[in-house]
Amino acid sequence: MQLNSDVLNRVEFLTGNAELASQLPCVPAMVPFDDRIVSFLNDVSKELLKDRAAKAFSDVVTFAFWIRKASVIRLKERFEAKDNALHLGKGVAFHIAPSNVPVNFAYSMVAGLLNGNANVVRVPSKDFPQVTMIVKAVNKALAAHKEMKPYVLLARYGRNKEINDLFSSVADVRIVWGGDRTIAELRNSPLPPRAGEITFADRYSLAVIDSDTYLTITDKARVAEDFYNDTFFSDQNACTSPRVIVWTGSKIEEAKRIFWDKEHKLVSQKYTFQSIQGVNKLTSSYLIAVAEPGVKVQQHEDNLIVRVSVPAVNEKLMDYRDNSGYFFEYDCKDILDIRALCDDKKCQTIAYIGDSHVLLPLILSGVKGIDRVVPMGKTMDFDLIWDGYNLPALLTRTVVMA
Repeated sequence: MQLNSDVLNRVEFLTGNAELASQLPCVPAMVPFDDRIVSFLNDVSKELLKDRAAKAFSDVVTFAFWIRKASVIRLKERFEAKDNALHLGKGVAFHIAPSNVPVNFAYSMVAGLLNGNANVVRVPSKDFPQVTMIVKAVNKALAAHKEMKPYVLLARYGRNKEINDLFSSVADVRIVWGGDRTIAELRNSPLPPRAGEITFADRYSLAVIDSDTYLTITDKARVAEDFYNDTFFSDQNACTSPRVIVWTGSKIEEAKRIFWDKEHKLVSQKYTFQSIQGVNKLTSSYLIAVAEPGVKVQQHEDNLIVRVSVPAVNEKLMDYRDNSGYFFEYDCKDILDIRALCDDKKCQTIAYIGDSHVLLPLILSGVKGIDRVVPMGKTMDFDLIWDGYNLPALLTRTVVMA
């Protein structure tokens, strides 16, 4: 079976070409963590780490470290199946990357590749410098690993149902990032009967900060950097970016004053701010202040950071969310007070400063949300268990030999 060349000719291939894409159904699956895959990814890592321009992008550097050989071997040790069965990639993985998180496409590709699949990935249409850097490194590595060329097809095209139909028709698994609208759009493109689908829908995240622990931290500038990377680095567009800051402990007001002062100084130095962002944040804060009793918009010297104190938290709060430095704050006496917010399936990550075990009663109360609990600064660190999905289990098939 070969794919329709007329449709493929409408695709811009950043790696590979239409001819390789037409042969996707014939590409053999590999075993997970095959040595050829590990070696290829290590070379991509080397290319990125020696790229001087890449050093200005922490997300690119983080990705490069994640795919280096030592890191991949640790992943292999964690996820290699030990069930006396054979494991192979499912076959063809079709990835739809989100448009607003530059490096996500690369993590998705690597997840498919490490688990033995041939991958066709729709990269963001926006011209992010991070995408250019990673594609360049991938192409250099492919020149030295020609056997990997059929397994890494990075493609760029607009919203086009015919192209989605084509790649979906040969997919053994479809991985859709980008939110509810994108998922609904892709589901109009049928999959083969035995194909699977992994969807990453619209989500939101929060941070829980123990004020007493925060005040004991010597390097508060490092905390400000960590929070910046979790939030401002992606304009809070990532599902992992905290939107609600939950304060606990006995010294909340003192901790808030220092925390936000440090953060504001850092944001003033690093963040590229546009007037429309400030207008949007003010509008959102006024809307919730009018609609919800007890809400207070904190005074601020400019619109870099807008803080909205709320008397309670629940799933309705997200109806008023914004980004680019817009935060709800809640002073919490009992961690179960935030249960309604976390019982929503859209609740994804909790970043914390303090003791993560404080969150156990909340999780064990049976909430339907919360898939990750990570230290502040680690919300965007990708793993093969993501959004509650065990990706190695979903991207491979098991051959039982009795």
